[in-house]
Amino acid sequence: MRNPFSVFHFLLFFFLLVFLLTFIQLQLISLSFEKLGLSPQATMTMLLGSLLGSWINIPLFTIEASRPPEVIETPFGLLKPPPIPFTGKTIIAVNVGGCLIPLLFSGYLVNRLDLPLPPLVLGIAIVTAVSYFLSRPIPGLGIGMPILVAPLTAAIVAILLGEEYRAPFAYICGTLGVLIGADLLHLKHIRQMGAPLASIGGAGTFDGIFITGVIAVLLA
Repeated sequence: MRNPFSVFHFLLFFFLLVFLLTFIQLQLISLSFEKLGLSPQATMTMLLGSLLGSWINIPLFTIEASRPPEVIETPFGLLKPPPIPFTGKTIIAVNVGGCLIPLLFSGYLVNRLDLPLPPLVLGIAIVTAVSYFLSRPIPGLGIGMPILVAPLTAAIVAILLGEEYRAPFAYICGTLGVLIGADLLHLKHIRQMGAPLASIGGAGTFDGIFITGVIAVLLA
């Protein structure tokens, strides 16, 4: 009896499923950035810049660090570059896709829309506090945190404080809140994590910042 399912059919189904999921994700991302006032061309530029920029880390300085007693291997991550061997030093760097681009785009939104600063600063502070207390150092890698907590918090903050500026409030509070709370405020733990590279806005935190911006805007 002939098997109705062959390897070809399985591979065809697999690639169609991947294509469908990718298409849906891209549509959600496009919808998110359109709510922020970007054209389709600008949305694609922003998306490509963020994803490609996540591979680029600009070194700032180097500090002495100690190897942790136990290194945890983490499989998660949208884009995970090859590991760097630990040599007793940690390079402090900023990530282009997860730090510089969100900062520049947030500044653009504040300037273009003339957003009210007091509620915006309050919203950033709230997401920062939540991100700080729910994130934790991961030996040998960096900072990890539950991925949906920050976007939900940013969306609620935007609904309560953003008024007619809900979408930009959600993006700015979400991305900057994660960047400050999960990354900058945990720099004091860098020496004990044994990570060869501590990238502000990079590694696993890039996923959190990028996804937070997209989901928070969709929910707001």
